[in-house]
Amino acid sequence: MPGESIPLRKTPHSRPSSTLRPEEFDADDAESRTFSSPVLVSAASSRQPSRNPSPFASPPGQPRALQEPASPDASDLEFDDWDEPDAAMPSDLRPELDREDGRANAPLLGHKADEGTERPQLSRRSTHTLHERDPETQAKFETRRKYTYAGIFLALSLVSFTVQTETAVYIQHELKWEKPYCMLYMTHGSWVLLWPVQLLLLRLQNWSTPWPTFWRRHVQLLRQTSLMVQHQTLHPSVRQSQHSPVPYMVKMTAFVTCALTVAGGSWYLAVNLTTASDLTAIYNCSAFFAYAFSVPLLHEKLRLPKVLAVAIAIVGVFIVAYGGPSPAKHGNKSGGGAGGEKAPPSHEAQNRALGNTIIGIGSVLYGFYEVLYKKLACPPEGCSPGRGMVFANTFGSMIGLFTVLVLWIPLPFLHYTGWEEFGLPRGQQASMMAISVLANATFSGSFLILISLTSPVLSSVAALLTIFIVAIVDQLLPPPLNHPLTSATIVGGLLIIGAFILLSWATYKEMDEDRRKKLEESDSDVDD
Repeated sequence: MPGESIPLRKTPHSRPSSTLRPEEFDADDAESRTFSSPVLVSAASSRQPSRNPSPFASPPGQPRALQEPASPDASDLEFDDWDEPDAAMPSDLRPELDREDGRANAPLLGHKADEGTERPQLSRRSTHTLHERDPETQAKFETRRKYTYAGIFLALSLVSFTVQTETAVYIQHELKWEKPYCMLYMTHGSWVLLWPVQLLLLRLQNWSTPWPTFWRRHVQLLRQTSLMVQHQTLHPSVRQSQHSPVPYMVKMTAFVTCALTVAGGSWYLAVNLTTASDLTAIYNCSAFFAYAFSVPLLHEKLRLPKVLAVAIAIVGVFIVAYGGPSPAKHGNKSGGGAGGEKAPPSHEAQNRALGNTIIGIGSVLYGFYEVLYKKLACPPEGCSPGRGMVFANTFGSMIGLFTVLVLWIPLPFLHYTGWEEFGLPRGQQASMMAISVLANATFSGSFLILISLTSPVLSSVAALLTIFIVAIVDQLLPPPLNHPLTSATIVGGLLIIGAFILLSWATYKEMDEDRRKKLEESDSDVDD
């Protein structure tokens, strides 16, 4: 298979090779001209020595005219940018379009051109490398690009979480379908759709690429990103690349999924034991615990703006939870919802102290889960946003697959013990449940991408915005779903918004500074 071309220098006493292009060879001035012509060599032959004599060697008795360059080391292959269309890649994965525009036939080694020889044009990759030499400009560009992607998925997560909250509360309060673990199983199991939907969207974007090539590149990208995640480096060594990352990803999927299931299940255990206000206030303290776990596990520095932003956000949540005559609606990140005018009154809470203890543990575990996912299942800093988004959805789909294959086991036990009789929703329950489950899958995929691109702390505080958004939606809904805004909801919502803006600014500045320092300390460019 044709691969990267090697420039060869013609000497005065050598005969023209059959691979030379006729228009570049002139017999009359062959003695006085020196030129270079590309000879195509396969990727395999350029890396492995052959027992046969080199086809470039001169015949016996004649001076050697062609020289083979040293074979490149496998560790020089940079695969952290294969998700970008203009990135260089091995010849067996390079699309045909790249061969037609001349890039595939560009010499690997430079040479001095004569005065009459046309100067070769710089490729987009070379231009990109030149731009990266300015650390401050490159840091601002990369940080801005990452925040642009994060902003898109933030908006998508807020909309989908609002839909999930409204439908979940309606299912539980109006339609009276209360199957906590079954709902948890269905919502987490729906995450398995994230990767197929993503694959379909990627395929539509690259429809002209043949399917075998598209699939090979996609699998290679996932494998290489898994190696980055496992070894927490953008450039795994040859020894590290020889081992499959599948065992590591299976273990991490099981570990993260179990932490997520326990954290999400605690919400369902406490929903009937405590009040909706306590549930909302304590559950959303997970933003504080996400910051607390980020310091030792992610080596995040304690910064006053971030601490202040998290504290303001939690104060806003408490004002919304306890300031109005009825508890505000709030959704669980693992499905389900609570609050609203038809929520059980506070005096009907069966065991408020026990419920608050359970939801408190769940709040801690949910903050731990977010940090755990960032540490064990996200590519290291410097990875391209596109690659991070693709891998985040793939890992979310792995969580869904583990849920479907393993976490059905408690369902028969709960059914036969009478704790929760198994039953599928029917009629309007089924239609509303389908909307709620799909909305949760959309929110979860966007939330995983948001954590991968930014940080668990910023993502947790961003999720608190849904409390105020749900309250606004309740104001706009027609009766009997209409619920007027209260002054406490407005004040608390404004505090949450202010905290999110402050935290976003602090995180943006921190990411910009860290990237600039890394670019200044490193002489080599990181292609992302």
